[in-house]
Amino acid sequence: MNVKTTGTGRCAPRARLAAWSLLLLAQPFAAHAGPNEQAKRIYERIAGVPPSAAVLQQMSAAITAQPGQAGLLAAAAIATNAPTFYNVTLKNFAMPWTNRAATVFSPLNDSVATVIGMVRDNVAFNSALDADILYTSNASGLPAPSPANNNHYATAETNGVNLMATLVRGTQSGVYGTPTAATAGLITTRGLASAFFINGTNRAMFRFTMINQFCNDMPALADTTRPTDRVRQDVARSPGGDSQIFMNTCVGCHSGMDAMAQAFAYYNYNATTGAMVYTPGQVQPKYLINATNFIYGFVTPDDSWVNHWRQGPNTVLGWSAALPGSGSGAKSLGQELESSTTFAQCQVTKVFQAVCFRAPVSSTDLTTVASITSSFTSGGYNLKQVFQQAAAACPGP
Repeated sequence: MNVKTTGTGRCAPRARLAAWSLLLLAQPFAAHAGPNEQAKRIYERIAGVPPSAAVLQQMSAAITAQPGQAGLLAAAAIATNAPTFYNVTLKNFAMPWTNRAATVFSPLNDSVATVIGMVRDNVAFNSALDADILYTSNASGLPAPSPANNNHYATAETNGVNLMATLVRGTQSGVYGTPTAATAGLITTRGLASAFFINGTNRAMFRFTMINQFCNDMPALADTTRPTDRVRQDVARSPGGDSQIFMNTCVGCHSGMDAMAQAFAYYNYNATTGAMVYTPGQVQPKYLINATNFIYGFVTPDDSWVNHWRQGPNTVLGWSAALPGSGSGAKSLGQELESSTTFAQCQVTKVFQAVCFRAPVSSTDLTTVASITSSFTSGGYNLKQVFQQAAAACPGP
């Protein structure tokens, strides 16, 4: 989804509550359906299956006991205790982030398991791109987790393991042996590394991070006003003999992307060994290929990066004033990305689409997303609560 996003301001808790009450009262289905219908709708949106009679009664009672927003949110909290929320809904939610085809039809992997574990444990999701974190399953009969294969996770899925009950939080440094300083949350999980650090120039990792975590592909973010000082040698400055193509088109993506993708200069994925490779202090050869395309282009010396998008049109992405906008390595770049307002709004947008079964397009939808985003950023980046709020607020039966 290539939707240009903008940051949203925060409002006081009382104002947020009032806004939520107005939004919920505005929804015809929420306002007129009975507690049982409301409970069933919320459960099916979150868990993906109908509730049992006992759970339906429990959720209906919660709605009856607390009219309005509080009751709907209490019912949604019950629904997020369903094992299928973790095994099905969250798997399908995160799986498209881990492959170039953006398909859900792939085996469970460490990236997806880590998202599921973070949601279950209420881990602040604005650590998803920098933390030394990894979730594995303690279910019996599974191969040991390995940096060189996906057998642990694929077998867990084949065996129908209850992920809500068996996922255990650990670290990539402890399980895979990745240096702590080289860990960058989902970016350095095997699932993402095998998809986006393999071959190529490592620009794929940056591009797909924009697609999956900023809800924007590169054409929507293109800015031809940024400096070209970090555009590598492999980018021709006169493609087809026309330098205007570079200045008016190519530079739009490469000026920002190359300057930030330099953070991945020490990473590669080795298809032969099946493992991510990290070479501290040594730039991967892929960063230096096709040097004769433009010999005066940038030669990558290290993994330092700079965010040129802190000026120009992409300031609307909402970069954090608490960060310098530059650094070294994937971890610091991950912090830069996950601290933006667009990162937060993208998560909420994706959740809204997952539980409402459509993208937010109407003015009411966009107001709802803005309200949830404000709550998300001010309330500790709890993604489970975003699922609960979206299911309680999204319109229609």
